[in-house]
Amino acid sequence: METARTASLIAAVVTTGLVSGLFWGFAVAVMPALRGAGDRTAVEVMQRVNVSILNGWFLAGYLGAPLFTGLALVLHLPADGREVLPPLIAAFVASVLALFVTGRVNIPLNNALEQAGPADGLADPAAVRRAFEGPWVRANVWRTLLCTAATGLLAWALVLYGQSR
Repeated sequence: METARTASLIAAVVTTGLVSGLFWGFAVAVMPALRGAGDRTAVEVMQRVNVSILNGWFLAGYLGAPLFTGLALVLHLPADGREVLPPLIAAFVASVLALFVTGRVNIPLNNALEQAGPADGLADPAAVRRAFEGPWVRANVWRTLLCTAATGLLAWALVLYGQSR
Protein backbone atom coordinates (compact mmCIF):
# COMPACT_ATOMS: atom_id res chain seq x y z
CA MET A 1 0.00 0.00 0.00
CA GLU A 2 2.89 2.36 0.77
CA THR A 3 4.27 1.91 -2.73
CA ALA A 4 0.90 2.76 -4.29
CA ARG A 5 0.56 5.86 -2.10
CA THR A 6 4.04 7.05 -3.00
CA ALA A 7 3.62 6.31 -6.70
CA SER A 8 0.23 8.04 -6.90
CA LEU A 9 1.57 11.14 -5.16
CA ILE A 10 4.60 11.32 -7.44
CA ALA A 11 2.43 10.77 -10.53
CA ALA A 12 0.04 13.50 -9.34
CA VAL A 13 2.90 15.97 -8.80
CA VAL A 14 4.45 15.21 -12.20
CA THR A 15 1.25 15.29 -14.28
CA THR A 16 -0.14 18.37 -12.53
CA GLY A 17 3.22 20.10 -12.90
CA LEU A 18 3.30 19.32 -16.60
CA VAL A 19 -0.21 20.69 -17.13
CA SER A 20 0.43 23.83 -15.09
CA GLY A 21 3.65 24.34 -17.05
CA LEU A 22 1.80 24.02 -20.33
CA PHE A 23 -0.83 26.55 -19.28
CA TRP A 24 1.89 28.84 -17.90
CA GLY A 25 3.75 28.62 -21.21
CA PHE A 26 0.63 29.81 -23.01
CA ALA A 27 0.17 32.62 -20.48
CA VAL A 28 3.72 33.96 -20.62
CA ALA A 29 4.89 33.11 -24.13
CA VAL A 30 2.38 31.87 -26.70
CA MET A 31 -0.46 34.31 -26.18
CA PRO A 32 1.82 37.35 -25.70
CA ALA A 33 3.63 36.38 -28.92
CA LEU A 34 0.33 36.12 -30.77
CA ARG A 35 -0.70 39.57 -29.49
CA GLY A 36 1.80 41.02 -31.94
CA ALA A 37 0.59 38.92 -34.87
CA GLY A 38 -2.04 39.84 -37.41
CA ASP A 39 -5.62 38.65 -36.89
CA ARG A 40 -5.54 35.91 -39.54
CA THR A 41 -2.21 34.63 -38.26
CA ALA A 42 -3.39 34.55 -34.65
CA VAL A 43 -6.58 32.71 -35.60
CA GLU A 44 -4.72 30.24 -37.81
CA VAL A 45 -2.06 29.50 -35.19
CA MET A 46 -4.62 28.88 -32.45
CA GLN A 47 -6.67 26.68 -34.79
CA ARG A 48 -3.55 24.62 -35.46
CA VAL A 49 -2.64 24.46 -31.78
CA ASN A 50 -6.16 23.30 -30.91
CA VAL A 51 -5.82 20.41 -33.35
CA SER A 52 -2.25 19.41 -32.53
CA ILE A 53 -2.71 19.47 -28.75
CA LEU A 54 -5.28 16.69 -28.89
CA ASN A 55 -2.82 13.83 -28.63
CA GLY A 56 -2.07 11.04 -26.21
CA TRP A 57 0.75 12.84 -24.40
CA PHE A 58 -1.39 15.86 -23.64
CA LEU A 59 -4.39 13.77 -22.62
CA ALA A 60 -2.25 11.58 -20.35
CA GLY A 61 -1.12 14.63 -18.40
CA TYR A 62 -4.35 16.57 -18.58
CA LEU A 63 -6.53 13.68 -17.44
CA GLY A 64 -3.80 12.08 -15.35
CA ALA A 65 -3.47 15.14 -13.11
CA PRO A 66 -6.92 14.93 -11.49
CA LEU A 67 -7.02 11.13 -11.72
CA PHE A 68 -3.69 10.61 -9.94
CA THR A 69 -4.57 13.32 -7.41
CA GLY A 70 -7.89 11.61 -6.72
CA LEU A 71 -6.18 8.23 -6.48
CA ALA A 72 -3.60 9.60 -4.03
CA LEU A 73 -6.43 11.08 -1.96
CA VAL A 74 -8.38 7.81 -1.86
CA LEU A 75 -5.25 5.80 -1.01
CA HIS A 76 -4.43 8.17 1.86
CA LEU A 77 -7.91 8.19 3.42
CA PRO A 78 -7.30 5.08 5.53
CA ALA A 79 -3.67 6.04 6.24
CA ASP A 80 -2.24 6.85 9.63
CA GLY A 81 -0.64 10.06 8.35
CA ARG A 82 -3.77 12.21 8.18
CA GLU A 83 -1.71 15.42 7.89
CA VAL A 84 -1.40 14.65 4.16
CA LEU A 85 -5.16 14.91 3.60
CA PRO A 86 -5.67 18.72 3.73
CA PRO A 87 -3.20 19.52 0.93
CA LEU A 88 -4.43 16.52 -1.08
CA ILE A 89 -8.06 17.62 -0.77
CA ALA A 90 -7.16 21.19 -1.71
CA ALA A 91 -5.07 19.99 -4.68
CA PHE A 92 -7.92 17.79 -5.88
CA VAL A 93 -10.39 20.68 -5.64
CA ALA A 94 -8.01 22.99 -7.53
CA SER A 95 -7.49 20.31 -10.20
CA VAL A 96 -11.21 19.80 -10.67
CA LEU A 97 -11.80 23.57 -10.82
CA ALA A 98 -9.13 23.85 -13.54
CA LEU A 99 -10.94 21.13 -15.50
CA PHE A 100 -14.19 23.03 -15.00
CA VAL A 101 -12.69 26.30 -16.33
CA THR A 102 -11.25 24.47 -19.32
CA GLY A 103 -14.52 22.67 -20.06
CA ARG A 104 -16.72 25.73 -19.53
CA VAL A 105 -14.60 28.38 -21.24
CA ASN A 106 -11.49 27.27 -23.13
CA ILE A 107 -12.91 24.25 -24.97
CA PRO A 108 -16.09 26.03 -26.16
CA LEU A 109 -13.93 28.95 -27.36
CA ASN A 110 -11.61 26.52 -29.15
CA ASN A 111 -14.63 24.88 -30.79
CA ALA A 112 -16.07 28.25 -31.85
CA LEU A 113 -12.71 29.20 -33.34
CA GLU A 114 -12.67 25.98 -35.35
CA GLN A 115 -16.28 26.47 -36.49
CA ALA A 116 -15.41 29.93 -37.79
CA GLY A 117 -13.65 28.19 -40.66
CA PRO A 118 -10.18 28.48 -42.19
CA ALA A 119 -8.43 31.72 -41.25
CA ASP A 120 -7.67 32.63 -44.86
CA GLY A 121 -11.39 32.54 -45.72
CA LEU A 122 -12.70 34.65 -42.83
CA ALA A 123 -14.58 37.78 -43.82
CA ASP A 124 -13.74 39.49 -40.50
CA PRO A 125 -10.80 37.79 -38.80
CA ALA A 126 -10.55 40.64 -36.26
CA ALA A 127 -14.06 39.87 -34.98
CA VAL A 128 -13.29 36.16 -34.70
CA ARG A 129 -10.11 36.95 -32.81
CA ARG A 130 -11.84 39.41 -30.45
CA ALA A 131 -14.50 36.84 -29.59
CA PHE A 132 -11.82 34.28 -28.76
CA GLU A 133 -8.66 35.88 -27.45
CA GLY A 134 -9.68 37.93 -24.39
CA PRO A 135 -11.96 35.33 -22.76
CA TRP A 136 -9.55 32.50 -23.58
CA VAL A 137 -6.55 34.31 -22.09
CA ARG A 138 -8.46 35.20 -18.89
CA ALA A 139 -9.63 31.61 -18.44
CA ASN A 140 -6.12 30.34 -19.13
CA VAL A 141 -4.74 32.56 -16.37
CA TRP A 142 -7.29 31.07 -13.95
CA ARG A 143 -6.50 27.49 -14.87
CA THR A 144 -2.77 28.24 -14.71
CA LEU A 145 -3.17 29.59 -11.18
CA LEU A 146 -5.33 26.63 -10.14
CA CYS A 147 -2.93 24.04 -11.57
CA THR A 148 0.09 25.81 -10.10
CA ALA A 149 -1.59 25.87 -6.69
CA ALA A 150 -2.44 22.18 -7.08
CA THR A 151 1.19 21.39 -7.94
CA GLY A 152 2.44 23.23 -4.86
CA LEU A 153 -0.13 21.53 -2.64
CA LEU A 154 0.81 18.13 -4.02
CA ALA A 155 4.50 18.80 -3.42
CA TRP A 156 3.63 19.80 0.14
CA ALA A 157 1.61 16.58 0.55
CA LEU A 158 4.56 14.57 -0.74
CA VAL A 159 6.88 16.21 1.81
CA LEU A 160 4.40 15.58 4.63
CA TYR A 161 4.00 11.99 3.53
CA GLY A 162 7.76 11.49 3.52
CA GLN A 163 8.03 12.96 7.01
CA SER A 164 5.27 10.73 8.36
CA ARG A 165 6.92 7.49 7.20
